[in-house]
Amino acid sequence: MATHLLRRRVSQILSQAIPCPTSPLSVGRAFSSATAPIRATLFPGDGIGPEIAESVKQVFRGAEVPIEWEEHYVGDQIDPRTQSFLTWESLESVRKNRVGLKGPMATPIGKGHRSLNLTLRKELNLYANVRPCYSLPGYKTRYDDVNLITIRENTEGEYSGLEHQVVRGVVESLKIITRQASLRVAEYAFHYAKTHGRERVSAIHKANIMQKTDGLFLKCCREVAEKYPEITYEEVVIDNCCMMLVKNPALFDVLVMPNLYGDIISDLCAGLIGGLGLTPSCNIGEGGIALAEAVHGSAPDIAGKNLANPTALLLSAVTMLHHLDLHDKADRIQNAILNTIAEGKYRTADLGGSSTTTDFTKAICDHL
Repeated sequence: MATHLLRRRVSQILSQAIPCPTSPLSVGRAFSSATAPIRATLFPGDGIGPEIAESVKQVFRGAEVPIEWEEHYVGDQIDPRTQSFLTWESLESVRKNRVGLKGPMATPIGKGHRSLNLTLRKELNLYANVRPCYSLPGYKTRYDDVNLITIRENTEGEYSGLEHQVVRGVVESLKIITRQASLRVAEYAFHYAKTHGRERVSAIHKANIMQKTDGLFLKCCREVAEKYPEITYEEVVIDNCCMMLVKNPALFDVLVMPNLYGDIISDLCAGLIGGLGLTPSCNIGEGGIALAEAVHGSAPDIAGKNLANPTALLLSAVTMLHHLDLHDKADRIQNAILNTIAEGKYRTADLGGSSTTTDFTKAICDHL
């Protein structure tokens, strides 16, 4: 009974993962009533990306999801229009389709290339990263009933990409916090909490040290909180937040934070429930754009070996289907994934099993 109730709760969390407060009627509502297949952009990505993207396509075919993929791959040369390996045409595809799915993309460290993920967020104005974090029924971790949402400001902060050398041996990186971006992500977080029965929003910060930047972020959160008196609002220092999450994740409900803190906290939360290989994610942009993604790395060491776990990309694809109002298809796929993992017969190595990507995907299809 407990497992059944937890599975129902997971379904509720995923179906609520990506509301858009600026557009009460999502782009999917127009799509779902159409008879023609829905066009969605697919970035298979690097490393294991093409393998797990193929798993998504197989499961979607098995579930008869009316999606027509428009695939775009990372180029082998810098596109001067985007200053990265992402082509302008691939960005235009997302703008046109307004929905997409992205596999892992790797950016060479210290090579001077613009981050592929940063390019997508900046060019498409994907201002909020929404990552549900919940315990999977049948997969045992240190915590049995994790159920929280991290909402990360996605466009500025330390990830603004503004760095320079002051003098030889001294470099400087600028942290940008604006009122517009802070209000926007705070509004999203409180709207999310209100519309999905969440009771608490926690703003994560380090304003005791970064008084101007994080101070502005908190000021904007307080301003938005006044419009939602039914939601409990609190402010938690980032280091204390990490400790509290590890001690008792049930203390939190919805967490909203600037970019860098969100990157750290969302990965910490993923560790609570089994790792990034089990964690869905979706980026929300203005105008109804939604780009779901797997947030784990490209794992080049196992690329091409049929060992990758496609769960994170599959669950992210489920959030994409909910965004498109294809709830029946989403629930069918999600239940097949959860049942396959809970059954325990077919699991990839990172989940304690020995199944190949192909066998794990086939097992999910058999559970549809």
